[in-house]
Amino acid sequence: MDMEAQRFLWEGAIPLQIHLHESEVTTLPSPPPALILAPRIGYLPLLASHLKPYFSSALPPGVDTIWFEYKGLPLKWFIPTGVLFDLLCAEPERPWNLTVHFRGYPGNILIPCEGEDSIKWSFINSLKEAAYIINGNCKNVMNMSQPDQVELWRSVLNGNLEAYQRVSSKLKLGAVGEMNSSSPRSGSNMGEIDVSGQVKPGRVPVRLYVWNVNEDFDELEDAPPIDSWDKLSYINRPVEIQGGGSYFTLHDAVKSLLPDYFVDKSLINAEALTVGGDDEQRVSSEDASDDTRVEEEVETSCDDHIKACYEYEEPEIKLVRIQGIEPKLEIPFSWVANNLMHPEHFLHICVYLKVPQVNNSMS
Repeated sequence: MDMEAQRFLWEGAIPLQIHLHESEVTTLPSPPPALILAPRIGYLPLLASHLKPYFSSALPPGVDTIWFEYKGLPLKWFIPTGVLFDLLCAEPERPWNLTVHFRGYPGNILIPCEGEDSIKWSFINSLKEAAYIINGNCKNVMNMSQPDQVELWRSVLNGNLEAYQRVSSKLKLGAVGEMNSSSPRSGSNMGEIDVSGQVKPGRVPVRLYVWNVNEDFDELEDAPPIDSWDKLSYINRPVEIQGGGSYFTLHDAVKSLLPDYFVDKSLINAEALTVGGDDEQRVSSEDASDDTRVEEEVETSCDDHIKACYEYEEPEIKLVRIQGIEPKLEIPFSWVANNLMHPEHFLHICVYLKVPQVNNSMS
């Protein structure tokens, strides 16, 4: 794991310009927006300790329940701030203009958040899930002492990488081995390299956020806005790393997570050949006097099916963004998993897909 890359990520921050929603302003003039540098690995509700005192004099009476929106879209509090920014701002917006609310929590869209305790609970649960994916059990996380659990969470809150590594190393979640290593190295449970230099099978915890767009765009600033969570697909699925030394890229990983979009062309070809073979068998059972007519029908049907198969067009990956970085798709997935992982040991990947219209004849 590259320490310099880890430090770079932990120090990453997004400049925010946060406005209090006009419906909650009770003073004239309205309070100016708050300017905050928010950690990428943090969570928006954790900014409450800064925002509540700043806007308190303008708020109406009532119980405070903080939530945020961007261009009318309520923001999910359990998604790290940096991931929200990467996903919702195709063209990075700096500062990122958000609206904060302290009233009218949209419980029909967002799950309840009871402040820091809810976020800590969500973080620890994600860590347990990642441990189970990597090791097949989460006993190391479950058996963490209370002081260690507190120190781990405080390290994330304060952006203290050294404290985080001191505690997280006890969880033995490991790192991913290089897929095409030629020399023996020590490894770990996640893509571990054995004494022969080959990579043992392993699993990488991934959370994939997919935005499907039908219209094409050349510049990110021309991408249509995301105004509903219904327009996004959320895939919580590990990437299987197979042994054998094959070169496994980020592109391979994304395609493996989206089998409904990226169909194995060899399977399409096999299907076309199978249809042809089935039709030929049917011809042989027809009456000899109808041979010519049936043969023409079969040729037409088979040709149409093969044409549909070969005309299958894969979606175009318009953008892949991880930790604010847009890596080349040819980069080794092991490097991505080792260096761009979030503190809860999930790799959060944002993908924009240009999805072609599917020909109904393929169904």
